[in-house]
Amino acid sequence: MKRLLVIAIMLIAAFGLCASGSSESAADDGTFKIALIIENTIDDKGWCQSMHDGITEAIAAMPDKKIEYSYSEKMLPVDAGSIARQYVADGYDLIIAHGAQYKNFVLEMAEEYPDVSFAFGTSSEIGPANVFTYMPESEETGYINGLIAGTVTKDNIIGLVGPVDSGDSARYNRGYVLGIQAVNPDAKILVAHTGSFSDYVKSSEVATSQLSSGADVLTGSSQQAIGALRATAESPKAMWVGQDLAQLTTEEGKAKCIAASAYNYAAVVIDLVNRIESGVKGGECIPMNFANGGFIFEYNPALEAEWVSPELKDLVASTIESFKADPDGTLATWADVDYSTL
Repeated sequence: MKRLLVIAIMLIAAFGLCASGSSESAADDGTFKIALIIENTIDDKGWCQSMHDGITEAIAAMPDKKIEYSYSEKMLPVDAGSIARQYVADGYDLIIAHGAQYKNFVLEMAEEYPDVSFAFGTSSEIGPANVFTYMPESEETGYINGLIAGTVTKDNIIGLVGPVDSGDSARYNRGYVLGIQAVNPDAKILVAHTGSFSDYVKSSEVATSQLSSGADVLTGSSQQAIGALRATAESPKAMWVGQDLAQLTTEEGKAKCIAASAYNYAAVVIDLVNRIESGVKGGECIPMNFANGGFIFEYNPALEAEWVSPELKDLVASTIESFKADPDGTLATWADVDYSTL
């Protein structure tokens, strides 16, 4: 029995030395290690895919850096701690938990591992010294899509299918309302929330209800919006404006999505890597807007000629330029939008 105990202790010690050696080796070869934790999948045509794509684009944009990237899909906040601890043990420099639902878990992990940088969003909070947050000022993208929806609607009824009324989704939705009202103050705007970021079925049901009420242009944010887009595709006349470029390439989007905005998380990730390498571990919020390259906007080439007049295109272009010129004050009143008055 004593002999077995000695062997066990020796094996544990050997394992510890191996683990320590691998971590030291990873640090010595200059590799910067990024981990992503998401609640859905990297191909969800929405929230999670946009961050995954942003990380891969950021890596491609920094060929001078040696970067290792891993991700974990379908991770509920209650389950994320175990995988995060594994990433810490494997020597990861930055762990991104993509969603405000991960806030509590990130703060607990950050306190436990002060030498590791964590990031979560969307949030405008300033976190601890080793936690970054990021906040898309998506009232800008919502406003652009609202300009388009308010201009192209024929029946003057426009739909909005949101997930929850908080965070960047709330900003996008209210920016959308402001954009519509800027070009078409008489339009009726139907607003509803599914209560979920990933419930495609509920999103489809809400969109179907809005379509039945006469909406002929719809939008939605987060991955749940795919359900609403699919419902819109079944309507012979209704069109869609998107909050993710991936929606331009789906079968439904190619036929229905006039244009789309997207979050350029590559800019955020590049910023995070550079800040961490310069010695800043966290304690900052990184904004995303048109001015700092945090947003991208594109038209659907198959629908642009039919649905986007030269006047509308000029309006969209000039509005984006105004956002770049004044990112802090252009839509400062977005939070004042009151759905009950629509």
